[in-house]
Amino acid sequence: MTSAIRQVPTYRADELSGRRARYALCLFVINEGDRLLAQLGRMQPWMSQVDVIVADGGSTDGSTETGRLTRLGVNCLLTKTGPGKLGAQMRMAFAWCLDRGYEGVIVMDGNNKDGPEAIERFIAALDAGVDHAQGSRFIRGGRAINTPTARYWGVRLLHAPLLSAASRYWYTDTTNGFRAYSRRLLVDPEIAVFRDVLAGYELHYYLALQAARRGYVVREVPTTRAYPAHGPTPSKIHGLSGNLRILKTLWDVCTGKYSPHEPAPSNETSAGVAPATQRHAA
Repeated sequence: MTSAIRQVPTYRADELSGRRARYALCLFVINEGDRLLAQLGRMQPWMSQVDVIVADGGSTDGSTETGRLTRLGVNCLLTKTGPGKLGAQMRMAFAWCLDRGYEGVIVMDGNNKDGPEAIERFIAALDAGVDHAQGSRFIRGGRAINTPTARYWGVRLLHAPLLSAASRYWYTDTTNGFRAYSRRLLVDPEIAVFRDVLAGYELHYYLALQAARRGYVVREVPTTRAYPAHGPTPSKIHGLSGNLRILKTLWDVCTGKYSPHEPAPSNETSAGVAPATQRHAA
């Protein structure tokens, strides 16, 4: 990698209002339709405590129309136009939030599975100095509702134990995308978040491992994750092949594949980064 460049996919930023809060809450979406709109409706009691950013991977279903998002209290819509999947959306959101000066970033899937009441717990964790707050439905105060059987046992018997062993921190719910990160964790040049190789689910797992291994303050936060009792499961991971890819990605993270080979510059000062309201070069 070239250490002088912060690698962020190209994207468009539609600022719907100015910065108001210390923390941003980023919703990661792609064609979530009514699930996103229902989630934003449920989040209304907490919208004044964070700036809600919708980080869109390129939806075509009309759910991210800016007028509708504005009425629901969304602060900004980021639309990825460059390559990559979830990890690219995350790097896009992190770069924009750091440039805007937020002290921490809460991240959440935009498919209406997560209970928004946990937002206050993540805010409290960041306020208390936690650097990586991992949501968990499996600790005291958390709730797992209608979790598919294969997913439940996959997390409990494979995913969480493997990442826990590699990170040396006991995680219970390592596929849960409801998390929070401090600014100092995201700008650490030895973690080097802004690399194109972190393009998919590996970035979630990589940050969980690096935060614990490097001595950052890590804590699990109780959350509720509810799957519908009937109908299709709202997830981008489907079938045996999808689950095997997740386990392969986790194995790669745990065995050091994504660890940087050379220090990257601090994202506070890296050269060549355009203002947040412009398109960013990959």
